[in-house]
Amino acid sequence: MALSLAELIVLCLFADYFLSRMHIPPLVGMLAVGALLGPQLLNLLDPSLIAVGSDLRMIALIVILLRAGFELSRESLHKVGLQALLLSFLPAVFETLVIVALGPGMLGLSRMESLLLGCVLAAVSPAVVVPMMVHFIQEKKGTEKGIPTLVLAGASLDDVTVIVAYSIVLGLYAGNDANLARDLLSIPFSILFAIAFGFGIGLLLIRIFERINPRATKRALAILGISIFLVHLGTFLEARHIPFAALLSVMAIGFIILEKREAMAHELSAKFGKIWIFAQIILFAMVGSQVDFASARFAGFKGVALILIALAGRSVGTYLCTLGSGFNAKEKLFIVISYLPKATVQAAIGSGPLFLMMEKGMPLQPGKIILAVAVMSILITAPLGSLAISWAGEHLLSDDTRAHISSLSAVEESEGAYALMKD
Repeated sequence: MALSLAELIVLCLFADYFLSRMHIPPLVGMLAVGALLGPQLLNLLDPSLIAVGSDLRMIALIVILLRAGFELSRESLHKVGLQALLLSFLPAVFETLVIVALGPGMLGLSRMESLLLGCVLAAVSPAVVVPMMVHFIQEKKGTEKGIPTLVLAGASLDDVTVIVAYSIVLGLYAGNDANLARDLLSIPFSILFAIAFGFGIGLLLIRIFERINPRATKRALAILGISIFLVHLGTFLEARHIPFAALLSVMAIGFIILEKREAMAHELSAKFGKIWIFAQIILFAMVGSQVDFASARFAGFKGVALILIALAGRSVGTYLCTLGSGFNAKEKLFIVISYLPKATVQAAIGSGPLFLMMEKGMPLQPGKIILAVAVMSILITAPLGSLAISWAGEHLLSDDTRAHISSLSAVEESEGAYALMKD
């Protein structure tokens, strides 16, 4: 496993270097490296690494969500509150409705199977979107109007909404008894419970850090460890039908620390920025290694056409969320583009319907089609979407000229204070 990990790191760093010089987002190369070394092509990755791939991807996702939380200011959230709420469900609803309408005619699926496919495809990818929004916040692109913050918050809530909807539809398709009203009410409960829990953890950590004053690196590692526990707690609670959006809870830790101790938050964000150098290699390379090219070929032209038409429907829903926001045409276009990429959620749940059909002894063809279209959506939207967001951020967002505390100065001030205390 160690050798496979070394291969991934070295090749991804080479890809990062060359693609950065060509102004192409490095994640495109990392996805390609993972796909190249994965079981579908060269098959050079150790099976033990692939076996723990889901855990590694989750840890990497936690790192970027912590960074997002440390850059998610209350002032920016206040500006974009209504739009973030609309973005949490409206684009996904529009995309799903398009797939439900066209899925039977284009792919031969039933309405229920088309609805299931819509739920698989409807989530935006936090793996692609979140790190790019954090980058724009740090570069002060569009931050005066809180645009990267809007996309961060909306995309995070979108994932919670879509995954809960997917669970409901999958249960109905399997013939399980479902309380639809209870399941729908679980969405806001899951969000509020997770945020409140994250706030409590963050406030407790502030008190502990101020009492014992560990170095910033130790603070970051402590927060990372606690966040991993939170995700496992979420899995434990969900198994007992207690809704808990663990990843939102992780973001809430960073948010409350930024709200209460801004210098500490920027200091921690800088540390997680260094951890992210390694974590992004793991996240994107492992997502790439999971891509099934045979399934993608199975989708065919009609699958590609449905994805593109559904993205057009999604874009209409995203645009409607920006009405009355005070954003100009370029900023609205940036938000629409930012809501296109898919990767993480589709890689995680795309095979779920097929496994259910195998377990229930149902015909497997619909599950194969759903998996094929999910894989194709990753291949199309992850690289092209990241390129489009990178271009849009540079050309459509205005620079924020207001003064901000920098992560570097926060680290220097904190480490200087730490050295004085040691003396």
